[in-house]
Order: sequence, then structure tokens, then C-alpha cells
Amino acid sequence: MTYQAKFDHWNFSETASLPLCKEVLGNRFDNLHTREAISRVLSPGRRKVAFLNAHCVNVAGKDNAYSATLERTNVVLSDGIGMELAAKMQGTHIRENLNGTDFVPKLLVEAAKRGQSVYLLGGKPGTAERAAAALCRQIPKLKIAGTRDGYSGAEDQAAIKEINASDADILLVALGVPLQELWIDRNFPALKTRICVSVGGLFDFLAGNVSRAPNWVRKVKSEWVWRLMMEPRRMAKRYLIGNLAFLARAALWPYRQSSSSDKTKRAIDITLSLGGLIVLGPMLLCLMALIRLESQGSPIFRQQRVGLNGRRFTLYKLRSMALDSEAQRAKLLATSDREGVCFKSRSDPRVTRIGKFIRRYSLDELPQIVNVLKGDMSIVGPRPALPEEVAAYPEKARGRLAIKPGLTGLWQVSGRADIDFDRMIDMDLAYASSKSLWLDVFIFYATFRAVLTGRGAY
Repeated sequence: MTYQAKFDHWNFSETASLPLCKEVLGNRFDNLHTREAISRVLSPGRRKVAFLNAHCVNVAGKDNAYSATLERTNVVLSDGIGMELAAKMQGTHIRENLNGTDFVPKLLVEAAKRGQSVYLLGGKPGTAERAAAALCRQIPKLKIAGTRDGYSGAEDQAAIKEINASDADILLVALGVPLQELWIDRNFPALKTRICVSVGGLFDFLAGNVSRAPNWVRKVKSEWVWRLMMEPRRMAKRYLIGNLAFLARAALWPYRQSSSSDKTKRAIDITLSLGGLIVLGPMLLCLMALIRLESQGSPIFRQQRVGLNGRRFTLYKLRSMALDSEAQRAKLLATSDREGVCFKSRSDPRVTRIGKFIRRYSLDELPQIVNVLKGDMSIVGPRPALPEEVAAYPEKARGRLAIKPGLTGLWQVSGRADIDFDRMIDMDLAYASSKSLWLDVFIFYATFRAVLTGRGAY
């Protein structure tokens, strides 16, 4: 099926609203879906378009001119699994992977429907011509205004003169990062072309110089592995060393951006969670074995919770209930012993025998040490809420989402399930307004007393 047939049914009659801007490691990008991005690029006015992937971020970190160019680029689209992972570490969800190799042909389908022409600049001699021929086969209505190679053909004045003479509406520039973005930024004022797009290796893929990964590899977001296999010598530094460096920077970025008190708190979280895993690891394994002996299924229970600023994360606990506990929950809501949004029952029939024991001493919470180590939670903070609980929150209660949830907190050391919802919210808001290292130390040590007495643990 041609690109024309595949995307001909799409409707871009309405222009997308202004981009939802996000950042990864201080680099701005527009968090858009494909249709929104195409509408934005083709809307009235002149604009420069670029793509941002892990390699681009690494280059921008070392090249100030390239970084400044990206800031001046009108539309910057997120490209690749690395960006998705880094965004998650920073609490951002990327709506869609818009890599240039897939996005640009979709853009040109809509451009062809509007009668717009395209000029191809870049690649080895002959590559742009073969890429243009491939595009014409896939998009029969597309108008090719001209082609020019990226070696001697990229000389500024001669290229600008030829491109302007072609009256092209769209210019695709494939000179590699960061040369292509710098070329466009430098020459944009002299160009008549309305839209200039940095396209990286697109021409090589279209011309058949480089083979793309099979569809199933792309679906599991592992095209970089394919590229590494195809060109190991050229891509090893970029994909092995570069990607690892990028992810390391992404992991440390929230820490570097935080205040000194937040850095201290995070350092304590890492130290205590690592120490806890080492010391309590054998006990955790024994409890997992006992849970598995009593009932079939994974001894680790995973559940979606809402954390800092409303970001969802997967919380880990030792399973204390039957496997179908979530399905039974709706039937038991009326039996809650606790007023307010949060459900809690002293005689919950879903709890297993070993589950009653580990709940009594809060041992079911041990796997949350991993959540603390990952940064989803802190040692001290509010109880992490369920999404349905947050959906039912009154406005006042949403203030507790401004703090990272904790393994323990004022609510936990003051009576846990014996504390009603409104009092829990008051405690969390009070903690948020007066949090300090010494308060955390007090709560941490008070936790041991709360665990031993078992007050409110059911």
C-alpha cells in the first residue's frame, strides 16, 4: 500500500492548537500526535521543523550553537524510545513517537493533497534523486520541485539560488545532526521556501542505501538495535556509549534541578532504600515463598498509584489478598470501616492467612523500597493514592499531590486506618507546609513504634 492510500482518509481541515511544550534535559519539544503535528507544520506561516532524539540531546549538551538553533526552531518533535524513557524519569508522558523517517512521508501525503511541492537537499550524489523517485512512487500526487546533493551541492549561495528558483513550498534537508539544523537556521531568512525540515537519514532509507528494521522490530521500539547490527562500527558510539550517557543524565536531571533540601532528602532515600534491600532482602524472599505456598500467583502485587504532581506509577507490595481481589473490591465498598474516599475493612474476606500477618506488621509494604529507590516514592511522605480516589478528591485534598508519596508518614504513625480521610488530608497538608529533615527523622523513628503496636493495621 502506498503512503497516499494509507493516509488519504486523514482529515487535516482544522489547524492544531499551539503545541504542548515539554522539556527533556532542558531541551524543548512539542508533545503532539501525528495529526496535530502535521496540521501545525502546514498551517499558514513560515517555520523550521526539527526532530529531537537521544543523540540530538547529547550533541546539544556539547554544542551551544546547535542548542541555540533548536531553541529558535518553530516545531521540534520527539523521536525515539530514549526520549520516552527520559521523559518518564522527569514525570512527562510523550504522546507519540514522531521520528522523521515515519513522520515526513505522512506530512508529504497531506502536502500533496494541498498541491504543495517539495525540494530535497542532502545525501551523497544521486541519493536525493533516488529518494525523490521513491516518494513519487509512494505519493503519486507529490510534486518534486528539485533535488541537490549534500556535498558540493550544499554550498550556501548556489543552493539557495536554486531552491528559490524552484518555488518549492517545502525543503527537506538531510545533512546530519547538527549540520542540517545549523544550515537551515543560517539560511532561513534568504530562503523563499515556507517550510524547512531537518530529516537526518531519511534520504538513505528512501533510496535504499540503508535498510529499515522490520515492522515487528519497530513495534517493540528496538529499531536502534537493528541500526547497530547493520552498521556496528558507525553506530556503536552513538547507540551504546551515547544512549547510556543520555539515560544516565536523564536519571540525574531531576536531582540536579531540585533544591538543596530535596537533594538531601533524595540522598537519604537512596541510602536507606539500598541499605534496606540488602538487610531485609532475605526476609523478603522468605515472605514471598510463604505467599506462593499458600496461594497460586505472583507474590508481588502491582497496582497503579498517583504520585507527585498527579503522575501515575506502579506500586509494589507483597500480595496479602486473593488473586481476584481487585474484581471483588467494587462489591465490598459498602463494607468500608473508614469514612471518606479511601476504602478499608477490618474483616476484608479477600485477605489471606499470611496476608493478615504481614499486614499486622506492615511487612507487605517492604517491596516499596524499590519504589523509593526508583524515585516514585520517598521514605517519608503522604500515602500514595489510587487513581479512583484522586478522581473523587475534593479540591483541598489535591494539595497532597504536591509532595512525593512516602513509605511512611504522619498518617501511618498516628493510627493508619483508624484515621479518617479528612484527618489524613489535614496531616498531609500540615506535613507539606512544615516538612524538614528533623520532622522526617522523627516520623521515621515513630514508624518502628507504629509497626510494633500494629495500631490501625488491617
